[in-house]
Amino acid sequence: MLHKRIESFIKEPKKALLKLSLPIVIGMFVQVMYNIVDTAFVGRLGAESIAALTFSFPVFFILIGLNAGLGIGMSSRISRFLGEGKKEDAENTAMHGIILSIIFSIVLTITGMIFIKPLFSMFGATETVLHLSISYMSILFYGMIFMFLSFIISSIFSAQGDTKTPTKIQIFGLVTNIILDPIFIYTFNLGVKGAAIATVISIFLSLMLSVYYLKKDSKLIIHPRSFKYSSKLLKEIMFIGIPASLIMLMMSLYVMIINRLMAYFGTDYVASFGLVSRLDSVAIMPIVALSMAIMVLVGMFYGAKRIDLVKEIVKYGTKIGIMFTLVIALLFFIFPSLSIRIFTADTNLILMGIPYLKLDILTFPFIVVTMIISRAMQGMGNGMPGFVVNLIRSLIIAVPLSYLFVFVLGYGYLSVAVAALIGNIAAAIVSIIWFLYEIGKAEEKRTRTKYNKLI
Repeated sequence: MLHKRIESFIKEPKKALLKLSLPIVIGMFVQVMYNIVDTAFVGRLGAESIAALTFSFPVFFILIGLNAGLGIGMSSRISRFLGEGKKEDAENTAMHGIILSIIFSIVLTITGMIFIKPLFSMFGATETVLHLSISYMSILFYGMIFMFLSFIISSIFSAQGDTKTPTKIQIFGLVTNIILDPIFIYTFNLGVKGAAIATVISIFLSLMLSVYYLKKDSKLIIHPRSFKYSSKLLKEIMFIGIPASLIMLMMSLYVMIINRLMAYFGTDYVASFGLVSRLDSVAIMPIVALSMAIMVLVGMFYGAKRIDLVKEIVKYGTKIGIMFTLVIALLFFIFPSLSIRIFTADTNLILMGIPYLKLDILTFPFIVVTMIISRAMQGMGNGMPGFVVNLIRSLIIAVPLSYLFVFVLGYGYLSVAVAALIGNIAAAIVSIIWFLYEIGKAEEKRTRTKYNKLI
């Protein structure tokens, strides 16, 4: 059955890309809804409770980033093994991922519990907010092992070309969270702590459902007997996983730096930048899903030594991604006020956000190129290009240029958007050159292998 699925992907790669992408988009939307649901219910408790969640979310997203990096490293290797027809090696990789997720979650839980108080104090939390933030995050830390395992199992399904099952599990978790939030927050009168308990229970139940589907529907047999320790395999997972995690951490750092820079102009400018960033995340969400699907397919095609299909799917995915973002960019350009008004009714923020948004949308096509090529090379087993191009884009070009424009040349806040555009153009160019180089190497290696077989 698994072999037939891979054959169908090879036969119709374009259809496979769209088939894999849609469930990922839905799954990402569900993840966004998790945060909205918690904020909506906690919001009724007052400003201090909202502030507690605001302080907690960056820490939570860092943990998600580390988890996602591990999942990307594991799923990339699984998909390449499946493309090579090495099912047992794929199963062993899955077991390595599960064991690593358990170890990581335990280490992070212990570390988090030790450093959570000084960390929130450093962020500037007041005494009351500090207490609420610690009570919220402490419970989430205790549930960290459930979150890590649930995500890893979802990644195992995705690596097999099954993105529907993880989406079902995510929807189940969201519905459970919506039901449990008001019960623990209001009925049991636990407030912010109740929101955390509801989240952990929903994640635990999602994990139980994941295990059920893993036994019932997975084409890979995941069992301790499948595990054979391999330091080489461990290095391969981490070689992709660590850069993937660092990319997410780097993006968080970039936003924090730009927030501080915008604060130079005033609080309203920070808020305006935040609103445009939210629109960005909504517009780019389908592209993230598309790039994740491309990573899985590229892994399978690369493992099967079908370099022609790797090039075809990257080219097709990039074209689809650019067309989609151009449509979104056009809508934002024609209806900028209406777009920003989704998040605020403040006229001043809308007026400040409009010119920034019109510059910001110019980055969309370049973001598509960088994101898809980075994921494609992760699928080929190389996590470093994605890290390097994102480093170039944000911390090497965009941040220094922003400071140059604002503090040295005395330009206004819109110069920050120009700096971001320049960074994205540079990253896209480097991505294309690097990808063509890697593809050239892969084709040369394949030709050399064929020649050696002939002689």
